[in-house]
Amino acid sequence: MDIYKKSITELSELLKKKELSSLEMTKYFLERINAYDSKLNSFISVNEDFALEQAKFADNLLSRKNENSLLAGIPIAHKDLFSTKGILTTCGSKMLESYHPPFDATVVNRLTKAGMVSIGKTNMDEFAMGSSNESSYFGPVKNPWNLTKVPGGSSGGSASAVAARLAPIATGSDTGGSIRQPASFCGLTGLKPTYGSVSRYGMIAYASSLDQGGPIAKSAEDCALLFNEMKGYDSNDPTSNYKIKEEKIKLSLKKENVKNITIGIPKEYFSDNLDSKISDILNISIETFKKLGFNFREVSLPNHNYTIPAYYIIASAEASSNLSRYDGIKFGYRCDKPKNLEDLYLKTRKEGFGKEVKKRIMIGAYALSSGYYDEYYMRALKIRRIIKDNFMKAFENIDFLFAPTCPTTAFDIGEKTSDAVAMYLSDIYTTPVNLAGLPAVSIPIGFSDKMPVGMQIIGNYFSEEDILNIAHLYQIETDWHEKIPEEFNCE
Repeated sequence: MDIYKKSITELSELLKKKELSSLEMTKYFLERINAYDSKLNSFISVNEDFALEQAKFADNLLSRKNENSLLAGIPIAHKDLFSTKGILTTCGSKMLESYHPPFDATVVNRLTKAGMVSIGKTNMDEFAMGSSNESSYFGPVKNPWNLTKVPGGSSGGSASAVAARLAPIATGSDTGGSIRQPASFCGLTGLKPTYGSVSRYGMIAYASSLDQGGPIAKSAEDCALLFNEMKGYDSNDPTSNYKIKEEKIKLSLKKENVKNITIGIPKEYFSDNLDSKISDILNISIETFKKLGFNFREVSLPNHNYTIPAYYIIASAEASSNLSRYDGIKFGYRCDKPKNLEDLYLKTRKEGFGKEVKKRIMIGAYALSSGYYDEYYMRALKIRRIIKDNFMKAFENIDFLFAPTCPTTAFDIGEKTSDAVAMYLSDIYTTPVNLAGLPAVSIPIGFSDKMPVGMQIIGNYFSEEDILNIAHLYQIETDWHEKIPEEFNCE
């Protein structure tokens, strides 16, 4: 039946027609995880018994005649920063290696109510701080397209699992590109929603003004289905935006309706930083969109080069504040036999945090320290506002923006671990969207040297339906999103 190849809609149809039960489907994907994940390390924990119980419950729901969600009975993998009641939630860190939350994150709760089956928690860069998924306490994740390559970070486990078809769909989080970059590196579709449209309650924080949950999936259609259940106002989250539309996204855009849509191409994004092969593939994709009837116009985002330094100052400052709660007293890892309270703090944080996390905490603490707050942090906040204003000015004359997702394809494991600047620059095209709080979706558009290439469609605030419709129209015309890594393209 090739269950692993099927879309969420196709899987849902199998369930509704009783050609397959949720229990059978869940067992199928658990078997794929057991067979293949030793090669990928995409999961930190697999909740087999819990998943099977959820599947039985979903089958009971599906047996009733009342209307069910299209997601009812569908297995899902959760990035391991979404709190799951009574189930290990580590955030990829030794600090939380034995943490079992007493509650579910709002995202998890909503998807559970929709009838989805949680099959496991996916590997990630420690506390979501990374662009390669090499900083996890539980070891690096491998890219299914080439096991010597990184899958991208920090949602690399989710991307690797979906790309290898170990899970039909997964949740991720995006602070500076952590959904879109892994989606690009692994040949998937990944949506970073408008900031505030998906609840952050129960999502372990890295940088609170930047973090946003979203879906990682095979297609725009699958992304839309998951986002429909993830989004919505949540009073438990003070950053949740009441303006988010409650209506379900519909993918209804037709070719005949695109002639009045103008796409902007930011000239700064096609600079020397961009690999020439990726540039060529992007141009071919743009030609496909032109044939579909879209109009194009060159635009300028003049302060683009300031985004990386501004982002890493702001994100690190917020990280240093958020991670101060891990002190060996309240919860999480605690060192053995501290001499006194100060020793408890120092030894716990020294032993519990990894190298990359320590680095960013120190950067953030320095930027917030007396005498440097105005020089670094406040200046970064001013740049952030300028970046947002650049986008708003561009949107006065265009409807959407097209941009590369990453300057290169997936790089070798270990290639950039000793060069922080090179690692940080891999996010050069994704971080501006986070600073501005805009929505963006990365879609696969081809291959360079046998590795996937992604492109971003960036929209104005709360335009998720529009950008997913554009992505869907492209995916009707192409089949890049249907490609499966050869090693995992089998039952």
